[in-house]
Amino acid sequence: MKLKRILWVLVFICIIDSMGFGMMIPLIYSYGKQFGLTKASLGWLTATFSVVQFFSTPLLGSLSDRFGRKWLLVTCLIGTAASFALFGLAGSLLMLFFARALDGLTGGDISIAQAIVTDISSPQNRAKYFGILGSAFGFGSVMGPAVGGLLSGFGMSVPFFVAAGLSLTGALLSMIFLKETNNTSKKQPKKKTFEFRSLITVLKKPIIGPAVCTGFLLTTAQLVMLIGFQTFCTDALKLTPTQVGIFYAGFGVTGILTQLAVPLITKLISSRSIILLVSTIICLAAMTFTGFVNAVIPFAVGIGIYGLFNGLRNPMLNAILADESKSAKQGELMGINQSYTSLGQATGPIIAGLALGITQSAAFFLAAFLMLIAVGVSFRLKVQESPGK
Repeated sequence: MKLKRILWVLVFICIIDSMGFGMMIPLIYSYGKQFGLTKASLGWLTATFSVVQFFSTPLLGSLSDRFGRKWLLVTCLIGTAASFALFGLAGSLLMLFFARALDGLTGGDISIAQAIVTDISSPQNRAKYFGILGSAFGFGSVMGPAVGGLLSGFGMSVPFFVAAGLSLTGALLSMIFLKETNNTSKKQPKKKTFEFRSLITVLKKPIIGPAVCTGFLLTTAQLVMLIGFQTFCTDALKLTPTQVGIFYAGFGVTGILTQLAVPLITKLISSRSIILLVSTIICLAAMTFTGFVNAVIPFAVGIGIYGLFNGLRNPMLNAILADESKSAKQGELMGINQSYTSLGQATGPIIAGLALGITQSAAFFLAAFLMLIAVGVSFRLKVQESPGK
């Protein structure tokens, strides 16, 4: 019962984290225009969160290894709530940038939640629990834009205050229902502080390095695809904003369904690295196919297949990293992995914009090229992995 309670609190945290960010997606540009936000500065505003998070999450993860997960998680959620509130209260463009930087600085809640899952799970059910977290994150990502658009009818600032309230609710639930899961923090109070060179040295480690690299490449590819998805639906398929929103929600649902099926998939195929490799190859084929189509139905087929198999990425990678990490370093490693995820989220939109300057379909081919590299790296991961995993 205790394990289920912890897991459900973490599920709620993942939902509100992704929903809060999702609420901003359809509003951030129109809201920021009143403060002088332009299309060019929108890119920088979006990247601010990811760049700051790149440096903060491994440090927060390391601190959770030393002092415990619970109160670091609460602190991160309070910081996220403050950033949303500041965004809603903003009176200048500088305040918007400060709010996003604050959210990035305290944006370690997901990586700490992943470390908690590692603490409470066994190698046998770890992928299952990460799949549940992934489904929660996907659900919030699908619901966020819809809820944000609905709440904006009551005022452009309202969605940001609601998001702040959700984060505070998550902090309160964590304080009441979560127990400390990192017992090593009490046994080893004199751990070394995090060194930023670990961001580089971790890439040289067998299994861990290829896993982090694969995650970075596939995250970057997904963000490239999403930029191409939005522009292709609007400019080539001539879909309305409502139709694009429904289309996007359908893409999100495919990933959720796959993540819910993770327990069945891992029973059929025991090797997580093989699941990762096969799913990446299928995603590569789907994305290449998508780059050649110019009609709604084949485009939906390509995106749908990609969404289904892309949903296996995070559960498999997180389980592999958790299996390879030492108990005293789990938070730090999850934080480093989240750092590279943030880097991919910042890099993807930038290179997608450059690709779209060539041709409308170039973003899909660029995403496919990144996946092709990921196939090679994930194959190396399988070679390095111990037999039976």
